[in-house]
Amino acid sequence: MQRDSEIFSQEDVRWMRRAMELAQRGEGAVNPNPLVGAVVVRDGRPIGEGWHERWGGLHAERNALKGCTEPTAGATMYVTLEPCCHYGKTPPCTEAVIGAGIARVVVGLKDPNPLVAGQGIARLAAAGIRVDCGLLEEELRWQNRIFLKYITERRPWVLLKAAMTLDGKIAARTGDSRWVTGAQARMRVHEMRRRHMAILAGIGTVEADDPMLNCRLEGDPRQPVRIVADSSARLSPDSRLAATARDFRTVVAHTARADVRNLERLRAAGVETWCCAEEEGHLAVGDLLRRMGEAGLDSLLLEGGGTLNESFLRSGFVDEAAFFIAPKFIGGSGAKTPVEGRGFDRMAEAVELERVAVERIGSDVLITGKVRR
Repeated sequence: MQRDSEIFSQEDVRWMRRAMELAQRGEGAVNPNPLVGAVVVRDGRPIGEGWHERWGGLHAERNALKGCTEPTAGATMYVTLEPCCHYGKTPPCTEAVIGAGIARVVVGLKDPNPLVAGQGIARLAAAGIRVDCGLLEEELRWQNRIFLKYITERRPWVLLKAAMTLDGKIAARTGDSRWVTGAQARMRVHEMRRRHMAILAGIGTVEADDPMLNCRLEGDPRQPVRIVADSSARLSPDSRLAATARDFRTVVAHTARADVRNLERLRAAGVETWCCAEEEGHLAVGDLLRRMGEAGLDSLLLEGGGTLNESFLRSGFVDEAAFFIAPKFIGGSGAKTPVEGRGFDRMAEAVELERVAVERIGSDVLITGKVRR
């Protein structure tokens, strides 16, 4: 196996980019599995392509081979992630690749999953297949950032999302927040909900807005697990979240000082309850994320209020941020802002973003970026 970028041609780059495009089609359907795409090429022409379409379904390599229109012996396969070599929901992809007579496999990224971790590449090489690894690796790391964090740390990737006015307000001083941004921006939020396995709001936000926190895209999108950070378990059984708990999985994360009687009422309504550790009088964010990881939730959309957002940022648990900014002013020294709490004492302590992108959505602006470590 080689890893020197000089071994890759422009044709290699072309087909790996196509594999990346295919991989992206699995977004929101394959978690906690990775996004993977594959293209089979013969004599400079694609003869088959596929992607991991849904959790529990065929992997990209097998889908690509299944769709081939010509014999595959001697062909090259481009795959964004190292082929698996173990039995899981499906048989090992390495065996399918070997059986198809593929002569060369170009791998974008080595799989850090301990069940794979180079063993898939080694299995292909042992069968006499040329394997070249490392093409577009950094781009692929970003595409699979959710999977890579989850498989190595067993904690979810956290995206902090907020919508605010130009003067930094998420609601009027009266608490009214409908609507900060326009319809197009709000639709983008539902796309974010579809892509993440869980969504989290604090009890203060839930009591103020009585939200549904579900994904309302057309079709049958996967619904995020709705989680409420609620130390004392005061969520009303009459809230919309509790009333729809049998339709959409709902969790109340509380501490040992929770209202036992209300917990019983919530459970009777179908709400799951997680008892988490307490830290400085509040729900311990790290323990909540640990519980989420144990539950197989690889990604979290944080739609909290200013206090919960600050707690996540101060604890270093936010990986990415998405801020929608509406071209309007509302003012008010008592109006809520996206990040409150104690805050940081010096500008040098500020949480900074990298990989910053700016996008116009209707009349609003979306700024996204990865938290710089």
